[in-house]
Amino acid sequence: MKNISHALITKVIVFLIAIACLTGTAKVIINMELNEVHLSSINQDNYFESIAFADESYSLISSLAQLIGTYKSEKNILSGKTLTKEDITQIEEDLYNEFQYSYKYNPNLSEVENRHNYQEEYADDIKSKKEERMREQARLFYRLLSTVEATEGIVYYASDGEHVFSNSELDKKEQFESFGAYMLFDDYQQKLYPHEMKKNKYLDYITQDVEKLNPQKDAIYVAYQESYLEQKMQEWEQNKEIAKSYLNEFILFLAGFILSFIYLVIVIGRTSFKDKIIHFHVIDKLYNDINIVLVACLSGMWVAMIVEVIREMNILLTVPIFIIVLLLILSLVKHVKNRSLLQHTLIYQILKKIFMMIKHVFDNGSMAVKIVLLVIGYPVVVAATFFMFPITLGLAAWFAMKKVKSLNRIKEGVEQIKNGDFHHRIEVDGKGEFSRLAENINSITDGLKKSVDNEIKSERLKTELITNVSHDIRTPLTSIITYVDLLKIEKDPQLIAEYIDVLDQKSKRLKHLTDDLFEAAKASSGSMPVQLERIDIVSLLKQGIGEMGEKIEASSLNFKLAHPTEKVYVKADGKLLWRSIENLFSNIFKYALPASRVYIDVEDLGNELLVTFKNISAYELNISVDELMERFTRGDESRSSQGSGLGLSIAESLIHIQHGKFLVQVDGDLFKAMIYLPKFE
Repeated sequence: MKNISHALITKVIVFLIAIACLTGTAKVIINMELNEVHLSSINQDNYFESIAFADESYSLISSLAQLIGTYKSEKNILSGKTLTKEDITQIEEDLYNEFQYSYKYNPNLSEVENRHNYQEEYADDIKSKKEERMREQARLFYRLLSTVEATEGIVYYASDGEHVFSNSELDKKEQFESFGAYMLFDDYQQKLYPHEMKKNKYLDYITQDVEKLNPQKDAIYVAYQESYLEQKMQEWEQNKEIAKSYLNEFILFLAGFILSFIYLVIVIGRTSFKDKIIHFHVIDKLYNDINIVLVACLSGMWVAMIVEVIREMNILLTVPIFIIVLLLILSLVKHVKNRSLLQHTLIYQILKKIFMMIKHVFDNGSMAVKIVLLVIGYPVVVAATFFMFPITLGLAAWFAMKKVKSLNRIKEGVEQIKNGDFHHRIEVDGKGEFSRLAENINSITDGLKKSVDNEIKSERLKTELITNVSHDIRTPLTSIITYVDLLKIEKDPQLIAEYIDVLDQKSKRLKHLTDDLFEAAKASSGSMPVQLERIDIVSLLKQGIGEMGEKIEASSLNFKLAHPTEKVYVKADGKLLWRSIENLFSNIFKYALPASRVYIDVEDLGNELLVTFKNISAYELNISVDELMERFTRGDESRSSQGSGLGLSIAESLIHIQHGKFLVQVDGDLFKAMIYLPKFE
């Protein structure tokens, strides 16, 4: 089921089922309307409670009420007695409106004078309109008369005391009460039989014209013949069964459509339940607002054509219209799932393009361009929204106040920075001109702060450098001076030989310090020549470990080398790379804990190789990584070892000029040096 639930063939089949059910539902509704079948009759137990009885009775009783209440006879109509004051007033007002727009209306005269001129000018027209109205009433009188005279199966009598309309010789209330069903209206009373008539919820609809009659002299009697009632009841029972059948069909088709539609809503746009992406097709490119307009137009067109124009062609028109409408609705469902219902509208896209165009000009244009946009744009906005001018004025005032606050915040921030507060940040919301200005000032502040910090650090390093260099150079130099003085006075050849050995050691130590200092200065300046070539880093490390076998045995260190099984090459200068690695080895021999392990790992990171040296320090590393990387800084603060403190600094400079990175990490007593070098492709 999971494989076929979102299959295209399944969606097509369910879509066709939905169209079939929707067409069936529409056909049931159309047939009920055309056949005048009322679903309300299903819940009614008696014919006298039905809308069918109400419609049949209303036509007769309403016609009789109008005949005796308003029109009475053609003579009465043509005499003008049926024209009410409201009718005459309406005729005169309609003609006076025409008079006001004619050249005969004089605005310099008073209303009374214009009315007088109108009465003289339009007297014949008023008379003609009255006669036309009376002729209309006469035509209506004969239509009503033909309606009551065509009535069969119902006996009626209506009279206002002078005029009588009847289709039998019966004229007494008692005569009508002898029938099995009747409705009697006279003398402020209405008498209905059988009593089920009173339960008819359309009773007010039947008697609405009767209530306008004069109850003192007007009377309407209506009685239903037995044969007529039997026929109507039989028709009503048949229609009730038809209504039940239509209702069952309607429920069945509607349930099928709802279930099919729910399924389509769930699976539309996705290929599986786990699919998070909505897949769109050609029809989904149609803008949603145009989509909604098309759905409304097609639905309205279908109703107009089916109900008013060509009822017999309902199926031929319904199926293609419903297919298009359902496809458009499912397209809207996709956009609802994708949360793009509003964004994928033509109106939204037009407004967005206009907004982005103005925003682009406003953000990137000069101040003059922005001022021109404001000067031109604001009156246009006001003109377009004149009915809400106070709101646009308030928004403009709010926008101006917001910009003034931003400007004041920048002025206050610049004042603080000018007074030396380099830690102050200017915070301005938004992405406008003032926001970029605040960011630029903050960047300048950051640069000043960094420059000041670097200057302070440089001064401190210079002081420490002078102190450390003085200490490291003065120690062997002092020994040389001392032993030279001793040589001047010593006569014993054996002691002279010992003094010369000491002088040799101290002079070599002094030379080593000066060489390292010169090399560090040269490496940091970047003036060393670099020849990048393909280097087998693993072979270089193995060769280095092999050459330093005696030192490794003397230090009792256990070196562990881990590397990829395949050959890996780096792009570097062989001499400079070995000098860097040699400095790290030298650092390990000087400061590593004796009889501990040293781990050297080579990792392939894709575009570069990482070489990591890890060892346990024999000294407590209570200094930071930055301090370790400084020149003449040693792991032993007592500076009792023979190192110069330049090894790591030289290694960092040499790796840097080979386009690599050199990092150091300290975790307790664990010292880790990492070299990143680009791979040789």
